[in-house]
Amino acid sequence: MRTYSPAAAVANLLLGVPAVVPVWLLWYFAANWPLAALGWTVGEPTENDGPLPWLVLGGPVVAAFAGLWWLANRGLRRRSGGGRGYWPLSVALTLVPTGALIAVP
Repeated sequence: MRTYSPAAAVANLLLGVPAVVPVWLLWYFAANWPLAALGWTVGEPTENDGPLPWLVLGGPVVAAFAGLWWLANRGLRRRSGGGRGYWPLSVALTLVPTGALIAVP
C-alpha cells in the first residue's frame, strides 16, 4: 500500500503560503466576470476595465505558480511512490493556508 509522505505534506503546506496570491486572483476574476454574468455573485462596482488586464497580469502569475507546484509535486510523487490519491491530497494541502486565512475573522 502506498502512502503519502510527510515530505510531500510539508512541501504542499509550504507551497500553500504563496498559493494565496494565485487563488485570490482566480477568485477575483471568477467573481467579477463569469460568476457575476450568471448572477451568482455581484461584481465589484468600480471594476470597469474588463477581464483582459486581469488575464494579462494574473494569467502569468497563476501559470508560474501552477508550473512550480507541478514540478515540485512530480518529483515528490516519484520519490514517495504516491498512489491515485496523491494529486487530490496535494491540492487539498496546498489550499489549507488559503482556507485558514478565510476562516480567521
